[in-house]
Amino acid sequence: MKPEKPLGDDEAELFREAVGDVRPLAHDRVEPHLDPPPPRARSRRLDEAEVLHESLHGDFPDELQPGEELFYARPGVQHNVIRKLRRGQYALQAELDLHGLTVDEARREVARFVADCLDRNLRCVRVIHGKGMRSREAAPPIKSRIGGWLARRDDVLAFAPARRADGGSGALYLLLRKRRPGQQSPDQVQR
Repeated sequence: MKPEKPLGDDEAELFREAVGDVRPLAHDRVEPHLDPPPPRARSRRLDEAEVLHESLHGDFPDELQPGEELFYARPGVQHNVIRKLRRGQYALQAELDLHGLTVDEARREVARFVADCLDRNLRCVRVIHGKGMRSREAAPPIKSRIGGWLARRDDVLAFAPARRADGGSGALYLLLRKRRPGQQSPDQVQR
């Protein structure tokens, strides 16, 4: 920067007229006159965060009851598509067997399997969840939760129990959404 030239007498007089009757400030800080934000209940925030986490990662409160059928179809899926899925008329392109896994392991494997199937552009797959016959719990642990896990995924269009030859009530047929050309998988989308 170039040093400033001193003002001439005429310029200094013009400046004093333009500024008028002002006094220099004793300090250069201004105290804000803002009201403090309203208090927020810490426990309410924690409760809301817990509810959100449970809704995204927890089990549906209405878990499958013994004797109920695992079936789901996203709105807009045509009836003839659902009928063909239930009858096992789509070619199975992959399968995942969850036997011997814990509930948490099974949830991770299902998420990984569906993401892999989407990456490979597979449309109809089978997940063998088992009937829970050897479980110590009252309800089959994985079978009673898998419907909630799959129904939360936007890329699962429908699921239905497999035919007896393909595992019956211990397995599901899944119909997955087609990926449009150039579309990223849900795992590749940056958040």
